[in-house]
Amino acid sequence: MKSKNRTYSTFGATLLTVSMSWTDRALGIVSILILARLLMPEDYGIVAMATLAVGLADVLLGFSVHVALIQNQNATQEHYDSAWTLRLLQTVVSMLILLLLAPVVADYFNDARVESVMRWLSLSVLLAGFENIGVVNFQKHMQFGAEFRFRFLRRIIGFTATLIAALILRDYWALVIGTLTGTVSGVVLSYIFHPMRPRIGFKKFGEIFHVSQWMLVNRIGTYFQRKLHRILVGQWSSTATMGAYTLADEISSLPAGELLAPINRALFPSFAKTKDDMTKLKKLFLLAQGVQTMVAVPIASGLALVATEAVPVLLGDKWDAAIAFIQVLALVNIVQALTTSGRWVLIVVGRVRASALFGWAQVVLFALIALTFLYGESAISLAILRLTVAGVGLWILLWMLVAWIPTLRPTEVIANSIRPLLAASAMALALTYLSPLLTWPEAAILICKIAVGGFVYITTIGLLWWLAGRPRGAESYALEKAAEIAGKLRQKTTNATP
Repeated sequence: MKSKNRTYSTFGATLLTVSMSWTDRALGIVSILILARLLMPEDYGIVAMATLAVGLADVLLGFSVHVALIQNQNATQEHYDSAWTLRLLQTVVSMLILLLLAPVVADYFNDARVESVMRWLSLSVLLAGFENIGVVNFQKHMQFGAEFRFRFLRRIIGFTATLIAALILRDYWALVIGTLTGTVSGVVLSYIFHPMRPRIGFKKFGEIFHVSQWMLVNRIGTYFQRKLHRILVGQWSSTATMGAYTLADEISSLPAGELLAPINRALFPSFAKTKDDMTKLKKLFLLAQGVQTMVAVPIASGLALVATEAVPVLLGDKWDAAIAFIQVLALVNIVQALTTSGRWVLIVVGRVRASALFGWAQVVLFALIALTFLYGESAISLAILRLTVAGVGLWILLWMLVAWIPTLRPTEVIANSIRPLLAASAMALALTYLSPLLTWPEAAILICKIAVGGFVYITTIGLLWWLAGRPRGAESYALEKAAEIAGKLRQKTTNATP
């Protein structure tokens, strides 16, 4: 039982959460590959349209109560009760709004099937509000083993239900059934995995809301920053195009969602603990940003470079429309790799409002250009615009970080990113020249490109680091930790030998 409540260092927590996320995401990838074969792009499009509305309602009425509980190291049971009550009220209101607006949303997307899907998904929103608020402590106290078991079981139950339904129904209702099953299992498992039993309470309501109000503004901005392009694609394009675009966006987000998100889940508590020591916070931020860039940039750019072969091999020819979308949207995630830690640092140092405004600035810029110059244009045009706006946002965030973190210089942030970007460029150049020479079957070409791309990237970044004098940074940190892990493995092997 003791191992279930084990806490971890920043590196240990980061390594564990990334490893667990990869395991969890492996199941998600298998799910995507299987369902893409069983369902049509149109099926994904219908559920994607309904999900956009459900996500918007959830964000508009969500208060990120978990952030307030994590930041407050002395939170009492009254804080947890108030947070649970606030979230429950939010889900009740969200469900009612979704039920009322279902016909309007279906009319906006020009597909009557969206209405019935929304009504069922609104039930999922309500049920999610009953989840045990105590599971927040898994992240707060860095008990990531327990968190993984909770999330993985919920995922595999939902996946199994979706797969069975898809095999039987072969239409979009399989995705709805999987979502509802996953939500119900999440609620049940939350009370099995954590002993807390929250009750209706209002004593700390004002305190929780005070911390959460700017997080709400931040969440809304982040939602539109990530989903406004889908909302416009769904209205301006066919349901099938929406399905292909949505799946492409989900695949393209894998580097940020499955590498950077778990890293930040581990780093956020560490950032919070060092917020009063700007020197330590700066050092931790630069290291985190460097590691994230070194790992996520080659994966995101590599995904764009192999999309032509990967889509037909892994998803099937009916998803060919997704190739161009992946090639552009994968590049957006390179920018996310450069900005993800910075936004969490802004929140930790009390600049939640600034972080929210940063997200909203990108939303407004995207909306103005899209609605003024690209109204009714193709989905690929919106994808390119999203990439452009993300690039502008990167420079804005850099300016904000330099302004609010003492001694942080732009050159330090750029130095963290230059070697991964140059190595990724070398990888892109190598694969560009290699592609015309390959006349094998697509599966063989895909394997070859991945192998060559990985070799070129690792070799180039290692050479650049060595030529730079082997400075302290992401590369040295990765080597040290790799050696540390190898040493532990050797020790375990020695101890296990009779």
